[in-house]
Amino acid sequence: MGGCVAMSASAQETKQSQDLSVELNPVVVTGTGTHHRLKDTPTPVEVVTANDIKKAGITDFREAMTALVPSLSFSTNSMGDYLMLNGLSNKYVLILINGKKLTGDSSNNIDLNRIDMSNVKRIEVLKGAGSALYGSDAIGGVINIITNQPINDITVTSNTKVEERGQFTQTANVDIKTEKFASYTSYQRRQSDGWTLTRVDADGEARDQHDANAFYTDNYTQMFQFTPNDKLSMYVEGSYYDRTVKRQPEYLKYNLTYDAYSLGAGAKYNFNKRSYIQFDIKNDNYDTNYLYTNEDGDNKVGDEVHQKRQHYYSGNLKSLFRFTENTRTIFGVEYIQETLDRPSFNVDERAYTWAAYAQEEITLFKNLQIQAGLRYVYHETAKSNVTPKLAVMYRLGDFTIRGQYSAGFRAPGLDELYKYSYSQRGTRAGTLSAGNKDLDAEKSNYGSINLEFNKKWLTVGVTGYINDLRDMIVARTVKLSEFSEAEQAAFQEIANELYGGNAKLGNIQNYVNNDKALIKGFEVNLNANLGYGFSLGGNYTFADARTKDSETGWHKIERSVRHSGNVNANYAHAWKNYRLNVNLNGRVQSKRIHETLKSDEWIDESAPGFGLWNISTRHTFDGLKYFTIEPGVGISNIFDYSDRRPDASHLASLTPGRTFYVSLLLRFKK
Repeated sequence: MGGCVAMSASAQETKQSQDLSVELNPVVVTGTGTHHRLKDTPTPVEVVTANDIKKAGITDFREAMTALVPSLSFSTNSMGDYLMLNGLSNKYVLILINGKKLTGDSSNNIDLNRIDMSNVKRIEVLKGAGSALYGSDAIGGVINIITNQPINDITVTSNTKVEERGQFTQTANVDIKTEKFASYTSYQRRQSDGWTLTRVDADGEARDQHDANAFYTDNYTQMFQFTPNDKLSMYVEGSYYDRTVKRQPEYLKYNLTYDAYSLGAGAKYNFNKRSYIQFDIKNDNYDTNYLYTNEDGDNKVGDEVHQKRQHYYSGNLKSLFRFTENTRTIFGVEYIQETLDRPSFNVDERAYTWAAYAQEEITLFKNLQIQAGLRYVYHETAKSNVTPKLAVMYRLGDFTIRGQYSAGFRAPGLDELYKYSYSQRGTRAGTLSAGNKDLDAEKSNYGSINLEFNKKWLTVGVTGYINDLRDMIVARTVKLSEFSEAEQAAFQEIANELYGGNAKLGNIQNYVNNDKALIKGFEVNLNANLGYGFSLGGNYTFADARTKDSETGWHKIERSVRHSGNVNANYAHAWKNYRLNVNLNGRVQSKRIHETLKSDEWIDESAPGFGLWNISTRHTFDGLKYFTIEPGVGISNIFDYSDRRPDASHLASLTPGRTFYVSLLLRFKK
């Protein structure tokens, strides 16, 4: 957002003063692939640091992004979090952890519970197309979660948070660092008893089914680093994750379970202080299963039935050279293979992608920076795509002007390419859903201009942008009778095979490159250190997100939000061995768009706008030589907002209302 920081502070707490001020100029990497101070990056990036998250008393990724990044919104249901960034859905937003793609979805939503907030150093948000550096999916933007590295000989941390309705978070971290070896170990447990918002359904009938289901998650992360000399460094890392969503057995016959594990390794060789080459490989795996709590056909209580398995393999070779004092040159190649096993949809397929990319950064006259990049991609089915990027930054005193153009693309998903399923209710004719192996990649053109004023104690930024998408992949339903006799016979044969008999086939649903979209908007950002321990930040974003199809013309994008903003106020003060931090944050957003076409007329069924305000207090006692004790007390949703309308599919928010929490952090550091 205008290259500004949302109430940012250094994540490193090695000095007391860093806990009492706001750092407006951290180091970032996502916008350019190279390290820059935030005010010096030619591509605007918004940053949320670990200290921002900690001061707000937040332990969940969705909560952090909702409170601190207004351009992000979430439509949450019992199955997961549906993320939107400036009007575009999660399939157009690439989520990275340390620059590597996070995979695995539930109901087509990336499982954000996989993000362990206990070891986050900062979160960088790049708005708009980022495919020149990051490839597929980066049409709406890139969210890069940067994790901590060990900095002390040994650090052991325990952080516990207990909230009403059985909400509980426990994290434990152990960092070890020697001259050549480092280890980072992290564990996080989250759980909730769930809650019901409304006791009646849309027809006025009594119900007590949970709107937010009970769940628990476990996250384990391990990384080892070895640095034998100042030229070479190596690492291996792995993670394991499991989540169980407990659904009420009187209504549903099974719980949902999710399991994931990842393995990665890499090495970096420094030719000198300014040039290096690095290689990274990653294998990410994600499973979805049904765990039966009632008998259902051949399934007995306790049976766990596999529903979906996703594999992601990647290898990336990247080099950076500084041939002159004022240039940075990046070259890279990447290979990706994705596989999808989905028995209920007769999908067991894979697709590969090759890519080569290059980028050049040039600094002219000290005040002018130019960045140009290009990526060539060959996808197994979507074939060749090229995505260029050009960014320019000019500094005039305390003012900075940035402009950029970038192209984006998204390769078709394996479901969209190969999915086959058949559904039929009773005696009515059913629908055959069919994949389309002839799909093209979705493409976009993104442009933005940013003006920023930056002083040591104040940053103000304004950004205007436009994102133009074409060849969007959508599911279209067509009557069987509109196909030729030969095509009808082929479809009927597939339906019979899936149905296990004589299927009654009425419609065909398949994926086509049909729609386009246009998103226009602007963002305003202000952050200030006011002195005497006070700091203040505020963000506002406007997004006009519209889509066009051949049948209904232009209309607003489903789930988009036009107006949203947040305010963060913080006070910090120290008295010898005691430090106090008080944080107030609030988010306000307009209605979330839900429009239905009935009888050639758009009916507005949008979720209403709302505001959520939270207060967090943190009390730090560090008088002991190696130990820090840090209790916290806070209130989430101070004004007790909740959406209790009897229409769960369009709820504005799943918050249960005002809740109180207590937390306790214990740290040993030597």
